[in-house]
Amino acid sequence: MPIRIQSDLPAGEVLDRENIFVMEEGQADLQNIRPLEILILNLMPLKEDTELQLLRSLSNTPLQLNITFLTVTTHHAKNTKAGHLNQFYQEFSDIRESFFDGMIITGAPVELMKFEEVDYWDELCEILDWTTDHVTSTLHLCWGAQAALYHHYGLSKRNLGYKLFGVYRHRVKNKKIPLVRGFDDFFFAPHSRWTEVSRDEIMKCDDLVILSESDEAGVFLVMSRNGRRIFVMGHPEYDRLTLDQEYQRDRKKGIPIRMPVNYYPDDDPDNKPKLSWRAHANTLYTNWINYYCYQLTPYSLGTRVYTYENLH
Repeated sequence: MPIRIQSDLPAGEVLDRENIFVMEEGQADLQNIRPLEILILNLMPLKEDTELQLLRSLSNTPLQLNITFLTVTTHHAKNTKAGHLNQFYQEFSDIRESFFDGMIITGAPVELMKFEEVDYWDELCEILDWTTDHVTSTLHLCWGAQAALYHHYGLSKRNLGYKLFGVYRHRVKNKKIPLVRGFDDFFFAPHSRWTEVSRDEIMKCDDLVILSESDEAGVFLVMSRNGRRIFVMGHPEYDRLTLDQEYQRDRKKGIPIRMPVNYYPDDDPDNKPKLSWRAHANTLYTNWINYYCYQLTPYSLGTRVYTYENLH
């Protein structure tokens, strides 16, 4: 799939070396088609790493995607240069009147704080409300999923008392729903979090459907019945070394951290980590783009949005 990004985005050079088709703005303008407009609210501290991971994940459909990166203004990013944000990111005021086919809201390392204590919480709530009328389908990741479940449905998170950390086995609940079409009965996905939203709380909400879960890691994939809100409790976008980098970082800081499960061969951190989730992660993102963005979106953005229930 051609991903349309700004010409100088550093991730573009890496993707090109990986033989992933990236289309620069000038080339994309020559094609007489309407690309899907995808907005990414990147709340992760290492923004360039997350950009690369998500662009890899979105690179497996034949559709052209026009990517816009969004940042919050009520938080100062300490790990990303201001020049990078100024060049490649938009603020909410810049896109408030725009419409998008899809949006991704990432996780953030603020799980142990109450939602209302996060410095950009009010701004995030405004963005979450805005998605209802301006985005066809929104995909929320990890803390972003917990935050959206709390804001939209009043579902609270709870502290696990330890970091759920590693690659966990999940089972699929309903293969007839397009979001998990093509999945095997079981699949693996990474988690890295201290909190969760309980299965019982989710089950009480009539608008939510659980599509996959794990005996060890709990609920993984949830969606609203109309397909316009998707909640992913883990990090399918992570690359091979992300968990390793987090593990080594926390060890150097002296933070108590368990070795990530099902990750290092023979549980030896000196061994190259196993990559066991990429195929299903790609399928998840491709299904979301195809069935919940492309199939549901109007050709003229800002007009009537279809829903999963309308089409099936």
